[in-house]
Amino acid sequence: MTINEIQDEIIEDFELFDDWEGKYEYIIDLGKKLPPLDEQFKTEENIIKGCQSVVWLHAFEKDGVIHFVADSEAIIVKGLVSLLTKVLSEQKAEDILNADLYFIEKVGLAGHLAQTRSNGLAAMLKQMKTYALAYTSKELKV
Repeated sequence: MTINEIQDEIIEDFELFDDWEGKYEYIIDLGKKLPPLDEQFKTEENIIKGCQSVVWLHAFEKDGVIHFVADSEAIIVKGLVSLLTKVLSEQKAEDILNADLYFIEKVGLAGHLAQTRSNGLAAMLKQMKTYALAYTSKELKV
């Protein structure tokens, strides 16, 4: 699936809920379903700077696409991590770099997250694009 197809699917999923209580429960469920990150990747260098909660993000390239695996100790943040990894994992680096993540605005996340969580979401996205840029320029090999 393309990044936009995945985003459209997420938008449709959020449209099933009438209020933000339901949407938050959905985000929490996504976080609970996120596979645990292997302990070897829970390192200081994989911690996203700018997140109030601890978020670990690891990226690796396989078969020409970038895979993201991540985790957080905070359940809502873990759900947000799940959304970002769902959209951007298993995509080409160039596609990640050029992605316009319109789903964040369309589902209303931008307006309903506390400022600290919005900043953390932006920091996660920035780090994912940084990994994509690094893979594009072949500076990072894992």
